[in-house]
Amino acid sequence: MQTVLVVDDEIAIRETLAQILGYEDYRVLTAASGPEALNLLQEQPANLLLVDIKMPDMDGFEVLARVQKDHPELPVIVISGHGDIQTAVQAVKAGAYDFLEKPLDRSRLLVTIQNCLAHRQALTDRERLAAKAGRTTPLVGDCPAIQDVRTFISKAAPTESTVLVTGENGTGKELVVGALHAGSQRGDGPLVEVNCAAIPTDLVESELFGHEKGAFTGADKLRIGKFEQAHGGTLFLDEIGDMGEQAQAKVLRSVEEGTIQRVGGRETMKVDVRIIAATNRDLADRQSGFRRDLFFRLNVLAVHLPPLRERPGDVPLLLDYLMSHLASTMKVVPKTFSPESLATLDDYTWPGNVRELRNLVERLLILVPGTVIRPIDLPLLSGAEREPNDTPELFRCTDFQDFKSRAEALFLQQKLRENRYNVSRTAEILGMQRSNLYKKITKYDLQTQIEDEV
Repeated sequence: MQTVLVVDDEIAIRETLAQILGYEDYRVLTAASGPEALNLLQEQPANLLLVDIKMPDMDGFEVLARVQKDHPELPVIVISGHGDIQTAVQAVKAGAYDFLEKPLDRSRLLVTIQNCLAHRQALTDRERLAAKAGRTTPLVGDCPAIQDVRTFISKAAPTESTVLVTGENGTGKELVVGALHAGSQRGDGPLVEVNCAAIPTDLVESELFGHEKGAFTGADKLRIGKFEQAHGGTLFLDEIGDMGEQAQAKVLRSVEEGTIQRVGGRETMKVDVRIIAATNRDLADRQSGFRRDLFFRLNVLAVHLPPLRERPGDVPLLLDYLMSHLASTMKVVPKTFSPESLATLDDYTWPGNVRELRNLVERLLILVPGTVIRPIDLPLLSGAEREPNDTPELFRCTDFQDFKSRAEALFLQQKLRENRYNVSRTAEILGMQRSNLYKKITKYDLQTQIEDEV
């Protein structure tokens, strides 16, 4: 439930707004003055601030300035009974989302609040997607195919053309979308993501275009759709190949005309969005069931992300980057890969692509006790993806001494795990001196933090 804080020195205004907004399922807080509102925000966070301009002690512009300093993420709508164009312009320039004149029109009030909250959510989604993708995560790799993708981004980002990003799951399509948005003139606007495969068929239109209150059973209030949320920014239609035919037709019209119509509504609204779509399917194939006209409309600019198995030399670079990045995020010491481990991982075909590689690095950071990741630390990779004559790492040793050392390290590591890394207990079970076991732990770098009994 969204929380709205109403700040007005007139009790009648506060009570009226509390009643209207409460009926629309908002949680409403009220304050009779600016200082009271600021104190209240220290105790109870809000999603939106409605503030009157003319108030004693501290007027609305002073409250707005304090909120922007102390709560920069909190949007503010200014209201006043002395409204004129100059005041409205001054309010917006000062950082308010919008200006409403008293007496307040109920419909305009509710629509403005809906748009404001939707815009704030879109900006939050953009920041989340940017953190996850283009702005903080580079497109790592030096193979020719990845260099071509970088060149495409540099040329396509500044344009307003629609873009179709294709590639298998886990290849990093969201990274390309984030980079395209960040490098465009819309970079400061919202980046709104829609996972078309995750939305039930009967709710796709409502999710994309919004709906009016009472449009259908369960539509108990106005909903702002993703197209409106993305106004002035970029709309990312992920997995668009899974979108139903009826929704495809409406998306085509919106893309061509730059307009939308909410479900249950009669008004046609202009929207200014750039469309970027992504899919792991071949939309050009007539058997895909995807509308040909929508495909041609989306396929103005197209880029394909190669699977990791077709990126020679990129696995070691990705391992190095992901290890450093994840270790920093998790606040742990990064580990290194032995040459044998690197060779094993470089030979693997990675059916889950970069996403699978990232998950593996995170798992190794958490579970491997030593500072060096050896072949014995690697989980069994998908058997279906190995070469038919793939030989277990233990039997690739160059000589018998190498085999004995690796076998001993593997055996000791297993016994330490069984005894939860209690060195005294492990040494007793193995029938060896504790000092000797400590030497072997150091020799094979089996565990950096061990437990001992006093």
